[in-house]
Amino acid sequence: MSIDFTVLISSHFERSAKRLAKQHQDFPASFKKAVEILRSDPYNRSGKYAILKLTGEQAGNGQWRLRIGRLRFRYDIVGSTVELKYCGLRRENTY
Repeated sequence: MSIDFTVLISSHFERSAKRLAKQHQDFPASFKKAVEILRSDPYNRSGKYAILKLTGEQAGNGQWRLRIGRLRFRYDIVGSTVELKYCGLRRENTY
């Protein structure tokens, strides 16, 4: 029996998502895939997804990260709710 999580979007995430949607045509499909993944398995118990719990991050800052291609989605999990905090594009000069 699996629990369906509720996915919420923060205002900061919404602003960054609008900017990315204008600049990258593949963003809407990646966002839809991210929501489907987070709704069903935000802890990555199946081991199928590129999800990582970030160390050193406090609750409210996006303690978890989901990678889909070059896009990164940061989120927090509280009970059965997943709140998307940030989305960004991984560039070659990021690190």
